[in-house]
Amino acid sequence: MWNLPPSDSVLHFLSLVALTAQGVTAALAAGRRSMDWLGVCFLGCITALGGGTLRDLLLGHYPLAWVANPVYLAFPGAAALLTILFARFVHRLRLAFVVLDAIGLVVFTMTGCDVAWQMDASLPIVIVSGMVTGCAGGVLRDVLCNDVPLLFRSELYASVSVVTGLFYATAFGLQINAELWTILTFILGISFRLLAVRYKWEMPKFVFTGDEEREP
Repeated sequence: MWNLPPSDSVLHFLSLVALTAQGVTAALAAGRRSMDWLGVCFLGCITALGGGTLRDLLLGHYPLAWVANPVYLAFPGAAALLTILFARFVHRLRLAFVVLDAIGLVVFTMTGCDVAWQMDASLPIVIVSGMVTGCAGGVLRDVLCNDVPLLFRSELYASVSVVTGLFYATAFGLQINAELWTILTFILGISFRLLAVRYKWEMPKFVFTGDEEREP
């Protein structure tokens, strides 16, 4: 999946988990907007595959992952439909949403970096590719649900993607066990995101109201 090197089966597995996790987050978001079942399934696929699709379009990386392997549509679609059936029995849905979204953010960041690196892109492009892959799907989900995207809320989000991508990319070209490095990056990224939510870590804000212009 995502043109991963065959040796890194861990990233391949985590990517399937992330597809499923993002399908669940989409269903939880859709449920708050009373969407029908087809809308929930559609939103799940957009959330899970939107970031990778945008990345591939920007990089000219064809065929798109879900076009080459349509089975990838089944993971988020099925997860979204199952969430409809079982969401009412799950408590603390907001916590589940945050954790599952963090999984998608971190894993898709790594897959985005990996794809760009295999295309011999420079380090800045690798990091941007990872950020687009990790963040764009969640932004599409929130926009379609008429919510403020997590990317634009207070706790660190895009910054988590950038840090995850930088850490993951340090192993490219080095004689480091790919699967072990993938696991370490996953732990780092998930921990960073959840700690940011728990302790409300934020980036400095730019506030300009224009009031200064009206002062005598």
